[in-house]
Amino acid sequence: MEIKDATEKLAALGNESRLAIFRLLVEAGPEGLCAGDLCRALAMPAATASFHFSHLARAGLLESRREGRSIIYSANYPEMDALIAFLTRNCCQGESCLPLTAGCDSIEKRRPTTPLAKEPT
Repeated sequence: MEIKDATEKLAALGNESRLAIFRLLVEAGPEGLCAGDLCRALAMPAATASFHFSHLARAGLLESRREGRSIIYSANYPEMDALIAFLTRNCCQGESCLPLTAGCDSIEKRRPTTPLAKEPT
């Protein structure tokens, strides 16, 4: 992941409403949630939610699909994992220092065994 991609994703998550939407979708799992359920859970008007859904989708963090008359939104897990990997790459020089991530299935992905090229600044 390039720095520009990471900053776009982090900027999208840097809004309280978008972060709340994304966290609910992460908790919901790959099956996602319909737009109406998200709006009700967050007490958010549909037009406001639609704006935030679009922003998260442009950042690559959200996917949508139509099921009948409903739009189902889900977190884009590969992009989320890539962002986490970018943020934690070479953290503490490979030592186990992140106890809250110990339960994540993808922690090995965030601990590359081969040296990575230095990211541009």
